[in-house]
Amino acid sequence: MLSNSAPKKPTLFKTGVDAPRAVLVGVDTGREDFADSMAELSLLADSAGSIPAASVIARKGRTDPALYIGSGKANELKKVMEDQGAELAIFNHSLSPTQQRNLERQIGFHVMDRTGLILDIFSQRAQSHIGKTQVQLAQVRYQMSRLVRAWSHLERQKGGIGLRGGPGETQMELDRRILATKAKRLENELEKLQRQQRTQRRARSRKDVFSVSLVGYTNAGKSTLFNALTKAGAYAADQLFATLDTTSRRVHLEEVGSIVVSDTVGFIRELPHQLVEAFRATLDETIHADLILHVIDACSPVSREQKAEVEAVLREIGANDIPRIEVMNKIDQMPQTFTRGASLERDSEGIPSQVFLSAKTGQGLDLLRLALAECSQMTDRMRVEHNRAKKQMASDEFLAPLPERPESSEFNPIPNRKYLANDA
Repeated sequence: MLSNSAPKKPTLFKTGVDAPRAVLVGVDTGREDFADSMAELSLLADSAGSIPAASVIARKGRTDPALYIGSGKANELKKVMEDQGAELAIFNHSLSPTQQRNLERQIGFHVMDRTGLILDIFSQRAQSHIGKTQVQLAQVRYQMSRLVRAWSHLERQKGGIGLRGGPGETQMELDRRILATKAKRLENELEKLQRQQRTQRRARSRKDVFSVSLVGYTNAGKSTLFNALTKAGAYAADQLFATLDTTSRRVHLEEVGSIVVSDTVGFIRELPHQLVEAFRATLDETIHADLILHVIDACSPVSREQKAEVEAVLREIGANDIPRIEVMNKIDQMPQTFTRGASLERDSEGIPSQVFLSAKTGQGLDLLRLALAECSQMTDRMRVEHNRAKKQMASDEFLAPLPERPESSEFNPIPNRKYLANDA
């Protein structure tokens, strides 16, 4: 018989012996990147502060609508968790609210899906006010999607004055209204912060400051490259989502002067839609940049898949048409592959398109600075031509000849003047 009591959620972000042990669960449907996806889930779990103790893999063509992995695998998962002393089951997929509830009832342990895991990591890593607000909004939206009829004693409450009054609001409806109110408050607060960002961005735009945005798959080395370019000392670590908040710094280039470089949140496969929506304020720096540096882990065996994931998010946020340079990072980790060392590649029109470098050792940074200077100069020329065209258009409109006045018989602003004769 299934229990109506929810298993207590273990606290993540502990270290050492206090860290909760977790069993990773995946469904292999035949996708080529399944093994890489599970390895990534292990890194996510480790970043969240849990200890990946074991894995349970289900191989099936389609998922079970009630338990996702089916009752047989659910029982196997329960046994593995008991044997391993695990407190948490982490699924490498998005679970529906009903599936999560049924699984927790079936195995008697807390269940977390990939979206919930990433949200937990984001809630720990966000430092700035806008970053924390974005994470809170994403969590509230996620909680709203988790509201299901999980407990029978909350299914209906009595209303009215007497004991036999009409049915009142259900607890789920009350919870939904509370969450909706909180989401609205966070949305308003986020909009206020976005207006402040737009004001700062307009100030930079009026000064014609060339802006560069770093994007890339999480752990591709964006923050390391950002520090190497700007000497900012921003936090960088060999872990997923080491930094979340956008950081902007000026970089001086001898050929063109100062430019602004911004480091943004890293992307990941199957990035939860709630996070893409909530992090619009952070991703706005990418949308309004003059140039995007797409940082790619050149030594990763799945660099193509990671590149495709980043490109998909860029399309989703409307940044697909912004000029970009691919920065192939970490060439120092595979010297046998990149025997030529650092290099700068150009497209058919001679515009910089790819830079092979190592942000950690500094190899190739001079080539990247050269590419940034060239792109900044091209943008300045385009701005000058655009401003000249605007002034010319305004001048042409101001000096345009007035339309020819029609003959008096055709032009009469007051067509009936007979009353003048009557007055006379």
